[in-house]
Amino acid sequence: MAKTMQNKGGPGARLNEKMAELTDTVQSSQAWNSIFRPGSIFRKGYTDSPRNRSYVIMNSVLYHLHPVKVKRHAVKVSYTLCLGGLSFFLFILLTVTGIFLMFFYRPTAAQAWNDIYALQTSVTFGLLVRNMHRWGAHLMVLSVFLHMARVFYHGAYKPPREFNWVIGVVLLLLTLLLSFTGYLLPWDQLALWAVTVGTNMMGYTPVFGNQVRFVLLGGAEIGSDTLLRWYVLHVLMLPFVIVIFMAIHFWRVRKDGGISGPL
Repeated sequence: MAKTMQNKGGPGARLNEKMAELTDTVQSSQAWNSIFRPGSIFRKGYTDSPRNRSYVIMNSVLYHLHPVKVKRHAVKVSYTLCLGGLSFFLFILLTVTGIFLMFFYRPTAAQAWNDIYALQTSVTFGLLVRNMHRWGAHLMVLSVFLHMARVFYHGAYKPPREFNWVIGVVLLLLTLLLSFTGYLLPWDQLALWAVTVGTNMMGYTPVFGNQVRFVLLGGAEIGSDTLLRWYVLHVLMLPFVIVIFMAIHFWRVRKDGGISGPL
């Protein structure tokens, strides 16, 4: 009977040995060690110790976003309403849906409206994605505004968070600009008149108002150059600037002690 058990366990034991040797070879390789930093649970010889636990936190992007200690009231959903995270989620949603829309849109006066119409009538899920992009933009403006209001009324702008409050104000302005620049892209009458009013208001800026209006329009009046410039602002320049300021914002939240300020 012992001989039978040895024969049954023999192939399994050899397989386990082979797997252990393969795992040891992979974890000892230079490629593996270049990916996983010291202290990672995937490194060879990892042991559960306070030092290695701290390494796991410090070397992880997601874990490092959160401080070691947080205030008890800061982890309550009813306190922050997750408005900051919701704003970031909506930005990701707008990025994904915006990339989808870019495949079917040409920023020219002759094709813009036709592409929008074809997107809504001929492209599979085109109308759904466009509505997700449109309503996501509205919700992002609302969530960022409510997030700023929550921070203000809870006093989370007080020391040492004054600088991050300024960053938040800049992000609110960039969100409004991002929403407004997308308004022209359908190239319909509503968009044209909204941009006309907006650029005329910018034209009354003291000292260099006419220059600002000329740069935004690409000329003396709305035309094809206006559509192209606002398209570049909407899909490239403003998102790039927003990503930079969001990175600074998240970093300062982490360094200033967490997601919430004093009551």
